Amino acid sequence: MGDSPYGINPATLRTIADQVKNVVDMGVQVAAVVGGGNIFRGSEAEAGGMDRATADYAGMLATIINALALQDAFEQIDLVVRTQSAITVQAVAEPYIRRRAIRHLEKGRLVIFAAGTGNPYMTTDTAAALRAIEINAEVLLMAKKNVDGVYDADPSRVPTARKFKTLSYLEALNRRLEVMDSTALTLCMENDLPVVVFNLRAPNSIERAVSGENIGTTVGEGESILVPATSALKKSSTS
Repeated sequence: MGDSPYGINPATLRTIADQVKNVVDMGVQVAAVVGGGNIFRGSEAEAGGMDRATADYAGMLATIINALALQDAFEQIDLVVRTQSAITVQAVAEPYIRRRAIRHLEKGRLVIFAAGTGNPYMTTDTAAALRAIEINAEVLLMAKKNVDGVYDADPSRVPTARKFKTLSYLEALNRRLEVMDSTALTLCMENDLPVVVFNLRAPNSIERAVSGENIGTTVGEGESILVPATSALKKSSTS
């Protein structure tokens, strides 16, 4: 939704589409999982008294709206796109079929996965981890809004918060750091899928993340490394 309070921002869509096209033109196979919080949040609806499962299904429908918007933005710049949905909406999207998704990627098509996992009580974080594992992705890129990585504290509240350059799965789980929900993170850990958390609004962020540039936090096996507090704050304030 960009800087808008609600809905879909055309300029933001175009920025994302242009970056993704550059990545596809590099020969990289790309699949995208999109959330729906700019339109409907199941957790907020549940807090207002709505049945949790019903709220989650409504949230899945919001992700389909976003997927169609992304699909259109990609097609306007001549990308070949296929949208697959975990719930049946045959008029606008294919059903999710793993082998078909992989075949689309092999043919150079961009695939958008909509409707999460198709199950209530599951977040789009979990959907992203699950789909990445199913299609044998090399890395899961977590594009965030106004956050340039994972910190040991909330940088907007704690001036001395330090950003992790690298972060182990276990430390992220044990410290309950807000990388993604624990189910998704556990899936990544058990299947050795690295996660790169970065700020979507940083210039050319998707291209830089795909190229291996250290623009955020890499979550995976190995040692956790923190950036000195002064550097972390400088990067955060300029993102």
